[in-house]
Amino acid sequence: MSGHSKWANIKHRKGAQDAKKGAVFQKLAKFIIVAAREGGGDPNANFRLKTAIDKAREYNMPMDNIERAIKRGTGEIEGATYEEITYEGFGPAGVAILVETLTDNRNRTSADMRSLFSRNGGNMGEAGSVGWMFERRGVLSITGKNLDEEKLMEAALEGGADDLVQDGEDGYTVYCDPSVLSEVKETLKSKGYAVGGTELSMVPKNSVEIVKKEDAARVLRLVEILEDHDDVQNVYGNFDIPDEVMEAIAG
Repeated sequence: MSGHSKWANIKHRKGAQDAKKGAVFQKLAKFIIVAAREGGGDPNANFRLKTAIDKAREYNMPMDNIERAIKRGTGEIEGATYEEITYEGFGPAGVAILVETLTDNRNRTSADMRSLFSRNGGNMGEAGSVGWMFERRGVLSITGKNLDEEKLMEAALEGGADDLVQDGEDGYTVYCDPSVLSEVKETLKSKGYAVGGTELSMVPKNSVEIVKKEDAARVLRLVEILEDHDDVQNVYGNFDIPDEVMEAIAG
């Protein structure tokens, strides 16, 4: 889990940088469009839309862009129709990989995913081949040094969370049922905690520890290449990379 958390934080920082170039805004807009199409344009009555908007705001997406995406989803503005497809496969060192996409061309995206897996040390599997290794969870990042873990846990439990994992020296990752993500976030904020990223994520039930720098670098490379694809929304893996290996890669 710790490797998963570290990579999630790296992705968030990378996403904040990419947002400056507009790369992330396109993906966030697709997420909002689909959420509004499926559940309506009122975030108070559409939990998925509320989550999508919260994520967009984390990356400082302009409100005009958010409102335009909602209107495209509800049909007030014409635009492309996106289909949700999840691809499953294995990466280097046998890690399980889930790739969530939103696409307006299934054939193109399927061919691209198969190619990216095979060219980067992995192979795409059939539907259901690795999905059972993950579960949908609400995930929140709490930033800050020297936090009192017992008090944080108490606040998280009060909001409805059920797990807490230390994330290096800079904070913690809180896990909860997706249905109470907003309540956990508001409770923690009301207690004075700095809540960073919040998301609905596919969290691995068990992790594969990768202790070789070369294997870890190959896994992260595959994940990064998949994430950079225009149709990809999220990439999840069941890898756990120790701190010293992450530091060696960064170095």
